[in-house]
Amino acid sequence: MWFCATESHGCVDMSTDQVPLVRAQNLTKQFYINAGKKIRKTRYSVVKNICLDINKGEVFGLVGESGCGKSTLAMLLLCLLKASGGEVFYGDTEISRLNYGDMRQFRRNMQIVFQDPYDSLDPRFSLEQIMEEPLKIHKWGGKQERREHIAKMFGEVGLGTELLKRYPHQLSGGQRQRLCIARSLVLSPEFLVCDEAVAALDVSVQAQILNLLLDIKDEFNLTYLFISHNLAVVKFVADRIGVMYFGSLVELADKEELFNNARHPYTAALLSSVPDPDPDSEKQREIMRTGVPSLINPPGGCGFHPRCKYADERCMQEAPELRDIGGGHCVACHKSIL
Repeated sequence: MWFCATESHGCVDMSTDQVPLVRAQNLTKQFYINAGKKIRKTRYSVVKNICLDINKGEVFGLVGESGCGKSTLAMLLLCLLKASGGEVFYGDTEISRLNYGDMRQFRRNMQIVFQDPYDSLDPRFSLEQIMEEPLKIHKWGGKQERREHIAKMFGEVGLGTELLKRYPHQLSGGQRQRLCIARSLVLSPEFLVCDEAVAALDVSVQAQILNLLLDIKDEFNLTYLFISHNLAVVKFVADRIGVMYFGSLVELADKEELFNNARHPYTAALLSSVPDPDPDSEKQREIMRTGVPSLINPPGGCGFHPRCKYADERCMQEAPELRDIGGGHCVACHKSIL
């Protein structure tokens, strides 16, 4: 396991002989706002010095409110965005500084399923063309081999081959997402990012897609980064869970440990917001004091301190380390109060 000690000291190797499938060290992404010709560009950080490992065969869940940097982190891990600082490793190879040609061999091993299936599909292509395109790019097989492989992938995700001549607008939402999953599998990847992959679907369809993802994980020996706002969904699919806030990883633990023993006030607030189906329940809600701080003018010290009822002077001045408090449970909080 790796965790972030401080911005100056970076990641500290805590254990394990196992080489993670995907690893980030001190990963940072900054964007710029151009406020006008005569005004200096403003820089703001979306991902801040994140250290993370995702082990082969696991489902790593990533949660946090909108705008906290989850999707940006996923794009950095896939090298679809260029990092402002830090490194990304795939196995024991650093891929964050590879050129286009060298990176291309890793592309087929790292795929993504986006939140909105319709926006991620070319409406001008038939389903067969959509499936065949990545195979052509990577020069996979001949025409007949590709057709047979596409038909097999359609069967794996529960789609019939009679749909191959249709276009994305002729499918239901669930069918479109199954198509996106089939497309992500067509190159036989090892690492799959599911970025809010069920958020745009009806609840009944969500359950079908989640079960499908778990089935194909075992069948194809996949490793997942599963991003979601829905804590119940993450609890259902994930082995370990990371909690992001304001561009930083604030808590990391095994699923059961996180849900039963949350130690960061932000994690506790997220868990308390989950609706309870029992009408007689008197669940105690953790109410945060203010809204999300500005990325352009971030608070000093701990980024959560303006919203935290436990914050003191130290929290306002000193950013906490993400440290292991035992058993691989890592927390970035001066208090770890809960």
